[in-house]
Amino acid sequence: MTVSTQGLHIRTSSRIVSETVELLSSMRFSISLLTVICIASVIGTVVKQHEPVNNYVNQFGPFWADVFASANLFSVYSAWWFLLILAFLVTSTSLCIARNTPKILADFKAYKENIREQSLKAFPHRAESTLVETPQTAANRIGQTLLGSGWKVKLQSRDTPQGQGWMVAAKTGAANKIGYLAAHSAIVLVCIGGLLDGDLMVRAQTWFNGKSAFTGGGLIADVPAQHRLSSSNPTFRANLLVTEGTTASTAILAQPNGVLLQDLPFSVELKKFIVEYYETGMPKLFASDIVITDFETGEKKEARVEVNHPASHRGINIYQSSFDDGGSRVKLQAVPLNRPTRPFEIEGTIGSSSALSNGDDKMVLEYTGLRTINVENFAGVNPAAGVDVRKVDLRSSIESRLGSGHKTTTEKTLRNVGPSITYKLRDAAGQAVEYHNYMLPMDIEGARMYLLGLRETPSDPFRYLRIPVDENDSMDGFVRLRAALDDPQMRELAVRRYAVTAVEDGRPELAEALVASATRALALFAGAEPAARITPVAEVNGVAITKPRVQGGLQAVSNFLETNVPQAERERASEVLVRILNGTLFELLQVSRERAGVPPLERNDATQQFMTQAVISLSDTFFYPAPMTFQLKDFTHVQASVFQVARAPGQNIVYLGCLLLIVGVFAMLYVRERRLWVWLSPSGEHASQASMALSSNRKTMEADREFELLKTQLLKVPA
Repeated sequence: MTVSTQGLHIRTSSRIVSETVELLSSMRFSISLLTVICIASVIGTVVKQHEPVNNYVNQFGPFWADVFASANLFSVYSAWWFLLILAFLVTSTSLCIARNTPKILADFKAYKENIREQSLKAFPHRAESTLVETPQTAANRIGQTLLGSGWKVKLQSRDTPQGQGWMVAAKTGAANKIGYLAAHSAIVLVCIGGLLDGDLMVRAQTWFNGKSAFTGGGLIADVPAQHRLSSSNPTFRANLLVTEGTTASTAILAQPNGVLLQDLPFSVELKKFIVEYYETGMPKLFASDIVITDFETGEKKEARVEVNHPASHRGINIYQSSFDDGGSRVKLQAVPLNRPTRPFEIEGTIGSSSALSNGDDKMVLEYTGLRTINVENFAGVNPAAGVDVRKVDLRSSIESRLGSGHKTTTEKTLRNVGPSITYKLRDAAGQAVEYHNYMLPMDIEGARMYLLGLRETPSDPFRYLRIPVDENDSMDGFVRLRAALDDPQMRELAVRRYAVTAVEDGRPELAEALVASATRALALFAGAEPAARITPVAEVNGVAITKPRVQGGLQAVSNFLETNVPQAERERASEVLVRILNGTLFELLQVSRERAGVPPLERNDATQQFMTQAVISLSDTFFYPAPMTFQLKDFTHVQASVFQVARAPGQNIVYLGCLLLIVGVFAMLYVRERRLWVWLSPSGEHASQASMALSSNRKTMEADREFELLKTQLLKVPA
């Protein structure tokens, strides 16, 4: 029996109905639907699903984000067209099964013993032989031999002009046909299970039961009933966030235009959250010790939920999905960087915000994240290797964005560099810059430095400002130097001291010239004096295009040299100016320490290393977009566990479908259906003429070897 790719033909007066049924029940239509589902599944795997809209806008741009959103590519598995394809696939495959099952069952029972002798000569595997035994004796012998080898046999007696002949019909491997039914039934079951466990029931409640997505804020208990789903909802899959020491009984179902709240028939209390890490900083194990309290009976049940080890209560499975910050309390120290600001401390909770003001400047400090462990790679990194999105590779980030040209191919050197805080500063216009600061200094290229990261958009990587530590392993020395750079009196005193140390006694005219040069260099570096008048560097359509004006730092000094010094003399002038600048900055550092009551630094290698990095860092602070940075001083870590709660009636149906799919594929690929016919006709006294043919659903070398063996066993033909 050959399975047809054509559809079911029904007798009807309507040609459209007949052709529609034929198309739906055809194998070619089912294969086309499977192809579309596979393509959609690839899209759903490649494109992150159910992300915030801003993430897609940053990734694809406004135009394509709207196009993809209109096609529901950001929620493929719950898209109307995906569910419609599943429904059509169920219908089409069911019709295929209904059309072919009677034929398969009939073929499964049939031995086809009525085949004609002449038809045996048309088979590729055929043989003839003369046997020294009567047809009946030969038929019984052949039948017994085949039965002993696992074949099913049927004997048929026929009258011929030569006398009584016998047909031996045998078959084996009929389970191959069962594989077809099992595989197609598996597709139907998996699709039905997917439809049952999808959001069809949730959508039906929004269509017919007056439910709508909630887009506001506030307490969960205050959300109106039209945004809530009953605890008797037959199927759902939602997220439940529970903070350590608290209880929750309402889960969240994300919707394209908001959220729906799913009330549970029980509450979940998180007693303790446990997380263990690999040496790479990735979580090795996270588990939750919970207490489930049933609202109807009041029963309390303790359970542990781990990844791949869910808890279950009243038909609802509780899976360990992820973990998050549960509202950790942090204390931050405001450190002035590029504007005179009084240091202060501020406390907040992760997920909350604080208002800041400095005169007319209004800003909002948003506490967005706390990480108590940061394992970073301080050795060479293969750029082609995959990068974990939860991990910040400091070495590659720093070297690629702060000018380091050092690249190595050494093995990874992993190190826990301690806690870090992530926050946002949002201005009055609503624009925000995200910052990522490490609590402790770390060793980078032989020097200990604080790292202050920032980025303008979530799609960008963090760029890090390096702040060298002083002799007390703090950034106080650098902060004092930065504040002194903004003080005209301290700059003047530092210049005078530098001139005294750099010029021999008795040369006052040279000292005054050096004072003038040093004053100009330090003022340029501090941003107290314009580098030069702004001159156009190009003209487009009559509009002058100018370089952006730099307030201070090494770029301001460079702009001054480009504008005021001839090109032939710039190299020598820059060397002199940088030497003067380094000397005056060192004296400025000593003045700042003197004002703070701190002993002066000795001139040694450690001081030189500090000053080298400090000059670069001072220059970079002019590009820092905030007047201050916030350093993590203390914190109280509070964990939260993210559970996925699901009532999935189609789960067992899907499991059954997967089992049938395995059985069906195995049967179709590894079970060969073979049919054997041996026609025995009389040929004289105590002799018979035998004609044998073998049919197999796959032409293989194994079939050739089997036929040769059967010829030897049944027809006594020498191998």
